[in-house]
Amino acid sequence: MSDWQAERRKRDEKRRAEVMTLPVLPVRRHATFTASDPGDVLVRASVGPDGQAVALWTSPEERSALSATTTQPGWASFPDPQASRPVTARVTLHRAAPAVTSVEIAELPLAHPTVQVLPDGHILLVGARCRWRPDGPDRNAIIYDADGQVIIEATIGDGVEHVLVSRSGHIWVGYFDEGVYGNYGWGDAGAPAPLGATGLMRFTSNLEADWRYPADAQNAWGAISDCYALNVDGDTAWACYYTDFPVICVQDGTVTGWRNSLARSVRAVVVTDTQVALYGGYGPDHDVLVLASRGQHQLDRLTEYRLVLPDRAPLPATMQAVGRGAHLHLIDRIEWYQVNLDELTTT
Repeated sequence: MSDWQAERRKRDEKRRAEVMTLPVLPVRRHATFTASDPGDVLVRASVGPDGQAVALWTSPEERSALSATTTQPGWASFPDPQASRPVTARVTLHRAAPAVTSVEIAELPLAHPTVQVLPDGHILLVGARCRWRPDGPDRNAIIYDADGQVIIEATIGDGVEHVLVSRSGHIWVGYFDEGVYGNYGWGDAGAPAPLGATGLMRFTSNLEADWRYPADAQNAWGAISDCYALNVDGDTAWACYYTDFPVICVQDGTVTGWRNSLARSVRAVVVTDTQVALYGGYGPDHDVLVLASRGQHQLDRLTEYRLVLPDRAPLPATMQAVGRGAHLHLIDRIEWYQVNLDELTTT
């Protein structure tokens, strides 16, 4: 072990000891996802604009096709934009009760997909990666109707980290660093700049871009290098991003924000009218929830918790986190948990 690795381990051990002294907050089990086909396995789940969960399933035999990767000789493994073969998939919608709706998609072509539901009941699937080619880029966003038929296919760019639909049907997309700075052909000589160069975009329900985060000198909160967390509440979007992890709010195209010195590498943001909670981080902070008030220009710490499962067992580090308004949604395989910030708000 190198000196810097030993030093980092020492810092992590010290921080974990501090985290273990925090007050414990058990998350609430909200529901268990149920497949419409008993043989299916869960691929990905998220939360729609009205608080219902939307889950993507396929058979165990076809699951690997949706996580296709390419390994370069003697180098690294990269996620593919397209599934290794089209697969039959099913999308289910859930509340606290078992699934209420199921849509079958006969030939899903996208790898590493995120799933959302539009207000009209149509299903949106977005692949994380998108390759640019001179003869045309990959179309990595597809909208399906209630019968699983394709309505629209479009390109929304590479490096998709978050996709959340608003109450009015707008589609908010947050991009990770490769989608901002370019990869998979985007930004190369003779190629266009990455679509996600500003880090945060909004699309119409027809997948047409209609707003981009202002990455210019007039933006007091700095450029987005990597959109770590995104929350869409009604038609208002909130984000927390690298490098300085400010919390910004986009309402009617106007950006406001707050400096954040309380939490880094934030995985989810949840909000009330006056307060913000920042969830997660690297290493020892993966299960920490920091509650803060929104001052004039910065976040002020109120308290922090260590989240645990309902039986007070540790929260899995791999748990998926989605912020929707005041609700933090936590998904671990087929188990769906929640924390309601309104119930924690302090003065």
